[in-house]
Amino acid sequence: MAGHSKWANIQHRKARQDEKRQRIWTRVVREIMIAARQGGGDPAANPRLRLAIEKAKAANMPADTIKRNIDKATGNLEGVSYEEVRYEGYGIGGAAVIVDCMTDNRVRTVAEVRHAFSKHGGNLGTEGSVAFQFQHCGQIVFEPGTSEDKVMEVALEAGADDVVTQEDGSIEVLTAPAQFEAVRDALQAAGLTPAMAEVTWRPTNTVTLTGEDAQRMQKLLDALEDLDDVQDVFHNAELAE
Repeated sequence: MAGHSKWANIQHRKARQDEKRQRIWTRVVREIMIAARQGGGDPAANPRLRLAIEKAKAANMPADTIKRNIDKATGNLEGVSYEEVRYEGYGIGGAAVIVDCMTDNRVRTVAEVRHAFSKHGGNLGTEGSVAFQFQHCGQIVFEPGTSEDKVMEVALEAGADDVVTQEDGSIEVLTAPAQFEAVRDALQAAGLTPAMAEVTWRPTNTVTLTGEDAQRMQKLLDALEDLDDVQDVFHNAELAE
């Protein structure tokens, strides 16, 4: 892995997310509705819904808006029914891309995703064509300068699977999805504030892109993230400045 660019890539991703903050409510609402429909409307018994509500609160979504969408999903109010669908494909230089969507119209969504791939030099693949290159896990990242010993002690005690220190000094805590909340909460309780914490698809290997290839890959990622039905885009490209 190109360790020197790990932290830069995380910062870049956060900056891109901040730029699109105005669209986050739409995506959070869909996540709340899917989570509530699949696991019930009680956050105490539904870890996925708890995480979705946390995202909503972080985006300053009012409590009544959160409750209304939970009620819609659990049948207490009439609303649109969304389903989850995942697409896999290849970007520039053979970089692997996973696109998670929530949609009320699969035909529309797949057409838009396919168009974004083809327009920007990528290819939409078949189910399973790239997923094997990713690990579904909790990922908690601390910026360079954080105490490695303290992170490791707290994280492993709380049930983390691994703690990885990158060449750039950033520290990555990896967990099973089911252990993510417990490990994150333990780290925060110990005064360790992560720069990023989420359940994600983490690449097991990466492709380093530079110059024009990096720019072309970023355009593809932007085009996918700008689609209304797209919730998350995961990839294994290390984009050099």
